[in-house]
Amino acid sequence: MENDFGSLEEPIENTQKRVRLAARALARHNLVHAYGHVSARLDDRKFLVCAPKPMGLIQPGEEGSVVLINGELPNGVLGEVRCHQKIYAARKDVNGICRVFPRNVMTLSTFRKTPKARLGFGSYFYPSPPLWDDPLLLRSDQQASDFAKSLGNNRAIVMRGNGAVCVAPTVEESIVMAFYLEESAGTELAVMASKAENESVCFTEAESKVRATGTGRIYERLWDYMTAGDPEISSQ
Repeated sequence: MENDFGSLEEPIENTQKRVRLAARALARHNLVHAYGHVSARLDDRKFLVCAPKPMGLIQPGEEGSVVLINGELPNGVLGEVRCHQKIYAARKDVNGICRVFPRNVMTLSTFRKTPKARLGFGSYFYPSPPLWDDPLLLRSDQQASDFAKSLGNNRAIVMRGNGAVCVAPTVEESIVMAFYLEESAGTELAVMASKAENESVCFTEAESKVRATGTGRIYERLWDYMTAGDPEISSQ
């Protein structure tokens, strides 16, 4: 798919900026708060993760850290970044990852549920994203490996009481998936509250395959919306 996003092995300063933009966009749209992180693959050996601080507080020009996909986490890098390592190692199609804490996704997860494909946004996760049914933080390599296996080939995985991880071919698309996931979870909660869940129609597999498209600048338009007003765009 052609898009305006970056590419592997581009100048690292370009990737640094893309990661900063993604980080602040997640905070701007209440998909993270004090916690969370976002990364972009650099090549087959390493990736760049944002600075270890609340993403909305990451300053223009503030650099993230380069992390080996197979290796120890560098000093100062957050412990849960090991889940990025394991996902990049397992999924060659993934070049962007975000760890997020969307309110509706987390509320829904306490029912041990993830959103069904009721909306166009939900079609990207058909039939529904997997649930990691463990509320503990991912701070061991074994946990992170098991987590990556549970993600499988999906675009997102929900963590019971603990947010979600979204993955995509670019870091930009990964935060788009986070937005889609939260919209889908809000609808799922509304359907549950209606007490008429059996009357709410879900996408079929065939419908989802057609609807879950990236054509027509679908991802680019949401990226533009999410990054509007960012100081590193406004100053250009």
